[in-house]
Amino acid sequence: MTPTPKTPPPSLPSGIDHVNVIGGSGFIGTRLCERFARDGGPAFTIVDKVASRRFPECSVIRDIRDADALADGLVAGAPIIHLAAEHRDDVRPLSLYHDVNVTGTANVCRAATARNIDTILFTSSVAVYGMAPAHTGEDGAIAPFNEYGRTKWGAEGELRRWHAEAPDRRTLVIVRPTVVFGENNRGNVYNLLRQIATGRFAMIGNGRNHKSMAYVGNVVAFFDHCLSLPVGLHLCNYVDQPDLSMNDLVCRVRGLMGKAPSVGLRIPFPVGMAIGTAFDLVARMSGRTFPISRVRVRKFCAETSFTSAAPATGFTAPVALPTAIERTVRHEFLESHAGEELFAGE
Repeated sequence: MTPTPKTPPPSLPSGIDHVNVIGGSGFIGTRLCERFARDGGPAFTIVDKVASRRFPECSVIRDIRDADALADGLVAGAPIIHLAAEHRDDVRPLSLYHDVNVTGTANVCRAATARNIDTILFTSSVAVYGMAPAHTGEDGAIAPFNEYGRTKWGAEGELRRWHAEAPDRRTLVIVRPTVVFGENNRGNVYNLLRQIATGRFAMIGNGRNHKSMAYVGNVVAFFDHCLSLPVGLHLCNYVDQPDLSMNDLVCRVRGLMGKAPSVGLRIPFPVGMAIGTAFDLVARMSGRTFPISRVRVRKFCAETSFTSAAPATGFTAPVALPTAIERTVRHEFLESHAGEELFAGE
């Protein structure tokens, strides 16, 4: 069922009264649609392989790997916000990354052309930079180290080709967020917080590496802001500042939980990698997945600090990063929110 478009309030860009949110049943998509519904934003159609629990009446069931069905599910002329992706570290078979992220995005482009849609906002990832130098900006070298990053870069290529077909008419916004966290997300940041809360956390390495983070409330506010960008191709990392070192982050979280603001047990990096290797071996033999792997240890200890051009577009994040961390910790570990929808990591 496609919801009936509504008249846009004066604050919306002229002509945008409806948005297609592909992959909108997930964590970021749900928070984005909640923002639209709460703040008088555009009407929206959620196009996903599963119905949105929060907005079932706005859901159209489609798989982006099916180009013809995808086009049929879109509202003609309405901008696309493309969030659909295979993103977890343990996706099998590996070909799924390419099938969904690259081929699926090519299908999104074809569907946009078929439905006379001239605006696409795409959620890429800082994973396209790989293990990048500190403070990497949008001009950073592309050097992905895993299939997720490689296929996100491939998806960007499909979108750039689509934009190049009609650059004077089409708008393409590519947003590369760093790790996104927030209430009810069960990704890597939540796993870290839970380990601290339960006393099972051990710092791997010296903890001096910095981590850029992005609060979901700020990310969706930026997406909303990007709908007003002019015709053209826009590329932007998304980061909430200031970057915290792992030592600072852990001490801050422990303090919010009423624990001593210290790091606690430390494990040398080579030992951590050996543990990750052992878990990878068990995972291959058993078919199970574990929260520890070589990739996750490597990512945990890496310096993942980025800069963003978002402020240059006139955007100001509505929630300061320390406040966002406190909100998330309180929601997950100090308050009761039983029955709320939970989301796998994004």
